[in-house]
Amino acid sequence: MTLTLTEVDGVIIQPRHQASCHCGAVQFELQLPVGLVDVRRCDCSLCRRRGAIVASVPLAAIRILRGADSLRLYQFNTKTAKHYFCGHCGIYTHHQRRSNPQQYGFNVACLEGINPLKISNIPTYNGVEHPADQVK
Repeated sequence: MTLTLTEVDGVIIQPRHQASCHCGAVQFELQLPVGLVDVRRCDCSLCRRRGAIVASVPLAAIRILRGADSLRLYQFNTKTAKHYFCGHCGIYTHHQRRSNPQQYGFNVACLEGINPLKISNIPTYNGVEHPADQVK
């Protein structure tokens, strides 16, 4: 099941929606022409701890407006996924997916005016049993 949303709690998802970390050092714009696509959680070891609700966009759909030098990279395990967070406030902003390296997953909570806690029935991706982690 995939979840696509054009609004959250009455707030319309804009085709070009502004986003930022908590302190504002990292500001970015997302191209969301059909709204939030593939809204989900993940139960892998990192996402369980991070607790973020994410949505998906193609790599070209994120544009860092300010603070690229404030972004820090975290990688683990296969080092395929690239997880970015603000080096000042620590907020996770986005990551290049391991399951689809042509996409970014982004933190819905970073979207201007959006409260992800108002989203119900969010599917959970089975990151614990990711195919790349299975013993061959």
